[in-house]
Amino acid sequence: MLDVMQINSFYGKAHVLRDLSLSVTTGQVVALLGRNGAGKTTTLKSIMQLVVPRSGQVRFNGTDITGWPAHRVARAGLGYVPEDRRIFGDLSVLENLEVGRQPPRQGTATWSQDALFDLFPNLAERRRNRGRDLSGGEQQMLSIARTLMGNPSCLLLDEPSEGIAPVIIEDMARAIVQLRDQGLTVLLSEQNLHFARAVSSHAVILDRGTTRYSGSFADLDADPEFRDAWLSV
Repeated sequence: MLDVMQINSFYGKAHVLRDLSLSVTTGQVVALLGRNGAGKTTTLKSIMQLVVPRSGQVRFNGTDITGWPAHRVARAGLGYVPEDRRIFGDLSVLENLEVGRQPPRQGTATWSQDALFDLFPNLAERRRNRGRDLSGGEQQMLSIARTLMGNPSCLLLDEPSEGIAPVIIEDMARAIVQLRDQGLTVLLSEQNLHFARAVSSHAVILDRGTTRYSGSFADLDADPEFRDAWLSV
């Protein structure tokens, strides 16, 4: 479904991603791992074309989307949930969800408010509350739910467990597993290895903007010395 081929991305003169490649198969949940500054967020932004790679190619469902405006990428079926959530604080939960609504997309699940409230019961209880009045974890849930209202076929999640309470992290993991079981393809960046392992079957490790590992969690865990060399603080 998603192929990133030797992309090079920059912020001004700063060369952040260096010939980075990765692939995500339809129905997979893949965790993008690495220390702070490894290039995880830039990778997701480059896929979404919020940062346009200077070279290389991003292909989504067989189509080269490199250089497309981000709104066109979203309409093609890529959903993006940024780390800073970017919900509308003055709007209610229901209104935030309406902002994300897109028409049904052939071959993908069509999400309704009721289905999302089943996925995130916390939001059902606070559906008329303003976004600014939600907890950090509830705001993260709302950001994901709003993106799902666009009926994406692939979801990009940036640090979904960052800065939220442990009990909410468990709810988040449960929700992502449900999405996986429904066939949604997910690429998530994550620093919490336990969380990533709980929801993902495959991992990609980045270091200084380059792919150091791409494969199953089982193979990664079978070589703890290699794993710790790239992931331990």
